[in-house]
Amino acid sequence: MEKDNVVLDKSFLFAIRIVNLFKLLKDERGEYVMSKQLLRSGTAVGAILSEGKHAQSYADFINKVNVALKEANESAYWLRLLKETNYISEVECKSILVDCEELIKLMVAILKTSKERANF
Repeated sequence: MEKDNVVLDKSFLFAIRIVNLFKLLKDERGEYVMSKQLLRSGTAVGAILSEGKHAQSYADFINKVNVALKEANESAYWLRLLKETNYISEVECKSILVDCEELIKLMVAILKTSKERANF
């Protein structure tokens, strides 16, 4: 875990939840396509944010956070689709979706602050 980096910590914990959900969907519920898409987008959030720690420039950092935000939004889409197609329950969806939406809010705030500082 990252010290004093809430978004990296939360994105890592979110990725763990996504991996565990993927295993459940694949092994117990026989769903392979949507769960694989969710695995890709859900684990990408933290990976891309981690890349941003060593961005080449402020603009590169902002770009990394933007890409991670897109992956989080995509993850929310797959979670809702899995719920609507009855692969996961309303409770399962809400539980993980809350984490996803929290990450989205954090990244939006980071982008807003970063753009203000960089005069974008």
